[in-house]
Amino acid sequence: MVWGDSLSAGYGLKAEEAWPTLLQTRLESEGFPHRVVNASVSGETSAGGRSRLPAALVMHKPDIVIIELGANDGLRGLPTKLLARNLDAMVSEARKAGSKVLLVGMQMPPNYGPAYTRSFSAAYAKVAQTADVPLVPFLLEGFADRPELFLSDGMHPTAEAQVRVLDTVWAALKPILGQSTAKR
Repeated sequence: MVWGDSLSAGYGLKAEEAWPTLLQTRLESEGFPHRVVNASVSGETSAGGRSRLPAALVMHKPDIVIIELGANDGLRGLPTKLLARNLDAMVSEARKAGSKVLLVGMQMPPNYGPAYTRSFSAAYAKVAQTADVPLVPFLLEGFADRPELFLSDGMHPTAEAQVRVLDTVWAALKPILGQSTAKR
């Protein structure tokens, strides 16, 4: 289950262009039995994701939860301690439900100031280390500085960039897939 915001919901794209849909195609082509549930919501914050997660875990019973939340917290300048607390709670809740977890981090642009941007990135690293879960440090790794790979809003990756997003997630997800049980 992909538990994210607009970056995973496919904001501004056709559903079949978003990286979670491309993930389903890759899983099938590589012989994995998993079914992707994209439960991402555009505009979601870590607090919103935290409040919605228990019901989604009951409904979908995921083997793996990919948590990709926090960008909207950062854009609103919310305290990074709150972000870390919400991420940690979601990791714990997913594990309690029997799911493996992959945490996907974000970075804030430099105009938020060096202290905030460092603290923001560090929140993901701290949660991943403390909870001992794999971390993708930055969802947009390798292309965040390429404006041609973003929609006109400058924040959401284009359809062409979705494969790059998938490749970034896949590198950390593939080892977990081998450890998880087959589709429930």
